[in-house]
Amino acid sequence: MHAPIADESAHPGQDRSIGDIIRETHDLSPDQIESILAYQRQHGLRFGEAAVALGLLSSDEVVYALSQQFHYPYTPSDRGNIHPELITASQPFGFQAEAFRAIRSQLIMRVFNPKEPRRALAVISPDGGDGKTYFVANLGVVLAQLGGRTLVVDANLRAPRLHELFGVSNTSGLSGILSGRQEENVIFQVGDIPSLYVMPVGVVPPNPLELLERPAFRLLMAELLRKFDHVVVDTAAASVGSDACVVASKCGAALTIARKDRTKMEKLAELVESAGAMTASMAGVIFNQY
Repeated sequence: MHAPIADESAHPGQDRSIGDIIRETHDLSPDQIESILAYQRQHGLRFGEAAVALGLLSSDEVVYALSQQFHYPYTPSDRGNIHPELITASQPFGFQAEAFRAIRSQLIMRVFNPKEPRRALAVISPDGGDGKTYFVANLGVVLAQLGGRTLVVDANLRAPRLHELFGVSNTSGLSGILSGRQEENVIFQVGDIPSLYVMPVGVVPPNPLELLERPAFRLLMAELLRKFDHVVVDTAAASVGSDACVVASKCGAALTIARKDRTKMEKLAELVESAGAMTASMAGVIFNQY
């Protein structure tokens, strides 16, 4: 089973000061730079603090420069074409991103523990609109921000969306691999986040459940786990078929998403029981309120 991977972007070869980064990324004149340095010396401030105090930079611009200095993937919403749902990439210091980091810490202990057998994590939910794809995408971002190679796989063969969130091509992907076609370029590196990769669905097939039940899917998961530090898989809602439970059983672990004030407890309990009965280890339930 072969899944080609796009080239990975390299980190800068040497560390740079925040002053150097600001000079490179902002069109500051020599006089402005000299005024910042003078203010810095006079008041005992850092370069970025002096630039903000003089009104030459905003606090957000300094935070962005700091993220570059520490090789922390961060794309402010006013830079590039980042999807508004990727809040952990565009607003990594907000409370929503902090909630994802807290979940990440729990999952590293429960699912991605290096002392335990390697497992992928399937994210499942009872109904459409529960926030699975939003959760998968942002969890993928915060896992990649640790520096490990992270892959998010779109196994929602009925209504895929991950390619839209990450802005990658959807002409080829998981469906082609499972149908036995030798497809190239099915894994895409996310440009602004060097450690993050995406495998889209590709062509939406007429027989999604049958494709997922083929041995090829389990073999693919095993291969991906050898190549990536973290593998997170999006799924179709349980209300449209058994796809989610099948995917969970072949990933080895599952996390259930429920929508606050919307998901019915009977449906949630039924899904957790069904996924657990198919040998998937249940990592927990997340109540999504966003």
